Amino acid sequence: MKKIALFVDVQNIYYTCREAYGRQFNYRKLWQHLGYEGDIALAVAYAIHKGDDGQLKFQDALKHIGFEVKLKPFIQRSDGSAKGDWDVGITIDIMEAASEVDTVILLSGDGDFDLLLQKIHQKYGVETQVYGVPTLTAKSLRDAASQFHPIDEALLL
Repeated sequence: MKKIALFVDVQNIYYTCREAYGRQFNYRKLWQHLGYEGDIALAVAYAIHKGDDGQLKFQDALKHIGFEVKLKPFIQRSDGSAKGDWDVGITIDIMEAASEVDTVILLSGDGDFDLLLQKIHQKYGVETQVYGVPTLTAKSLRDAASQFHPIDEALLL
């Protein structure tokens, strides 16, 4: 059975699913589907912590499914903009896991990850898969992945 490492850019998936479909992503359904594909050896969801009740319930649900949830504080800048980016943390964790698994799966539409997927595929021979909303996933990321899986009705709540 192939070993799978799963990484979720929670904010990206939340906002792209909301923008494209007005709905939320079904993490439980994805987990069930991937369970047929292999052994989920590692699953990490990266989120921003604002501390509201809805967010805490969501994080608990992810943990119950089997995800490790990593949180960064939400930072509101004085100019009104916000900061809460996990790109470097996701990259480090994927680089560390790539040599230990057969498949790396990333849920994100962020094109900044394209070089990362190319690198781990080249260096470790690992299969790379991306799940993203088709219209909101960078072409470079889709092209860098061994497989692109569109998030559609089947993976929404």
